[in-house]
Amino acid sequence: MAVLQVNPTRMELSKLKKRLTTSMRGHKLLKDKRDDLMKKFLELIRENMDLRVQLEEKMAQVYAGFVVAGAAMEDASLQEALMLPQRQVYASVKTKNVMSVNVPDFQFTDTGDEGRDIYPYGFAFTSGELDASVDALQEVLPLMLDLARVEKTTQLLAEEIEKTRRRVNALEYVQIPTLQETIKSITMKLDENERSNLARLMKIKDMMIAQQRQAQQE
Repeated sequence: MAVLQVNPTRMELSKLKKRLTTSMRGHKLLKDKRDDLMKKFLELIRENMDLRVQLEEKMAQVYAGFVVAGAAMEDASLQEALMLPQRQVYASVKTKNVMSVNVPDFQFTDTGDEGRDIYPYGFAFTSGELDASVDALQEVLPLMLDLARVEKTTQLLAEEIEKTRRRVNALEYVQIPTLQETIKSITMKLDENERSNLARLMKIKDMMIAQQRQAQQE
């Protein structure tokens, strides 16, 4: 394991210990964040699947109704019946924070009068299948927007999970072991220096005692 090139001093040792403490705390927080992101990601995957099934069922219903209506009505009559919509709808996009990630939040707005039906035609010259298809269409757009929101949120969370995973691995397998090895190396050098200084002091003390004894004998 690599060791940082730093001066083996007690001040540097103290700094490295603080860095190690901070790195370990950050590692724990990032692991917790990664786990929470994964939990939310899996919830969104399940929601995505449910919404997709609902949307596919609605779209199949719409297409089937239009096919039957097209067979029962003339093309000109069908186009004329759908020429002037009764309502207008708008979709606005905002953002919200999910697990420290800004994700889209689609808002669906219907400008039609409340209680007013959505059929832009009379019922005298149209088929019931066309009515069912138009009715199903009003449920399709909110489902599409909701599915788009979930899929984009899932994508953004997946990117955040990958970034968090890389940061966790960098701390776990590179930075923290490097700091630990550097601290261990500096501690060993300081201990060795301390033993050398102690041996030197003991030798000096022995020399001074020997000199005192020699002076007393003279």
